[in-house]
Amino acid sequence: MEERVAEIKEMLKNKELSKLKEYLKNLNSVDISSLFDELKGEEIILMYRLLEKEKAAEVFTELDSDIQEKLIGVLTDKELKDVVDELYFDDAVDIIEEMPSNVVKRILKHIAPEDRQIINKLLQYPDDSAGSMMTTEFIDLKENMTVEEALDKIKKIGVDSETVYNCYVLSTTRKIVGVITLEKLLLSDLNETISEIMDRSIIKISTMEDQENVANMFDKYDEYALPVVDKEDRLVGIITIDDALAILKEEQEEDFEKMAAMLPSEESYLKTSVFTHIKNRIGWLLILMLSATITGTILAKYESAFEAVPLLVTFIPMIMGTAGNSGQQTSTIIIRALATEEVGLKDWLKVLWKEIRVGFLVGMALLVVNSIRIYIQYKDFELCAALGLTLFATVVVSKSIGCLLPMFVKKIKKDPAVVAAPLLTTVIDLCAIVIYFQIATSILTEFHS
Repeated sequence: MEERVAEIKEMLKNKELSKLKEYLKNLNSVDISSLFDELKGEEIILMYRLLEKEKAAEVFTELDSDIQEKLIGVLTDKELKDVVDELYFDDAVDIIEEMPSNVVKRILKHIAPEDRQIINKLLQYPDDSAGSMMTTEFIDLKENMTVEEALDKIKKIGVDSETVYNCYVLSTTRKIVGVITLEKLLLSDLNETISEIMDRSIIKISTMEDQENVANMFDKYDEYALPVVDKEDRLVGIITIDDALAILKEEQEEDFEKMAAMLPSEESYLKTSVFTHIKNRIGWLLILMLSATITGTILAKYESAFEAVPLLVTFIPMIMGTAGNSGQQTSTIIIRALATEEVGLKDWLKVLWKEIRVGFLVGMALLVVNSIRIYIQYKDFELCAALGLTLFATVVVSKSIGCLLPMFVKKIKKDPAVVAAPLLTTVIDLCAIVIYFQIATSILTEFHS
């Protein structure tokens, strides 16, 4: 990457534009877009103008919004129209949503009235819904068409369609009645009718379906594209696999931020301002800081136990760390299983029973290993018993909470990812401390008094 950027900068510096134009012809659009991040000012504009018309549009959709805005500001009306004409509707919508109003006006000026109507309709769908991310450029066929007629239509309109691999068979009321792949068409007799060879088992998506569910459907059904239907069950668009991959990436980034007790950020790390970072992080940190006072209150309650057996304090980090790690292991697995629909809310009892058994066996293993270590170090059977039983109990409880808490949050229609790390750890820490000192005071204080 660095060598390629240096090479391009050298060609730009020496005005070897013909050489650079040929060089860019052999690069993938995504690779070219990543090069723009390393260029500045005039370099960006000059290199973009060297791209061929179709590739320029492809590269434009991959660029960061600030570079897109900069280019729109310097492109001539003709150049901008060339870019806009090559955009698919879903890409045009994505760009318009990112741009300030003055830039949007200039883009819309170069879009045909009928296309502008489609874009305005797509913009009206809620964010994160299937309708907001679909494209209306797809290939539709009729049941009474022959394979030969279908292939002729694909040749005519395929260049302007998002994909030619999946074609959709519509009734006279534009309701989807079947799906047929390009592979099936190519391997069929030219005189066969579409109704004879189409697949009638149709997997459809509602325009109001949440985008995360859409991405999961691609994973579940292993499709290249899925049709989107409106309330009347009419085909209004399609979503392709590249859109699904983009959603998965976005959702994963969002979940990582939530699991770290942060509000999701729309911008990349370097483009997000310091104050936005503060706003995204401070809320949860305040909540968790205040919740930690409960732990302090519980510790104060057992002050007499510290005085009787000061050694108890030294084991608190181990107890809380083991409990937190145990709960986190379980919650991560359950959150993933909920997201991929491997388990549902109705399975909560099965999940709880499984985690109790896992916790029992893991707890027993930790009990044995830690008891041997404690006895070798302190030669104290009562201390071994107290810590061993505490580890066993906290692991079982932590794994139970780790599976139930995400499922409860899912039940109240919230995102389970928000409970994963900080909130879960806080709850488990409180439980671990109570369990530890209840067991320790019962076994040790009386013996050492």
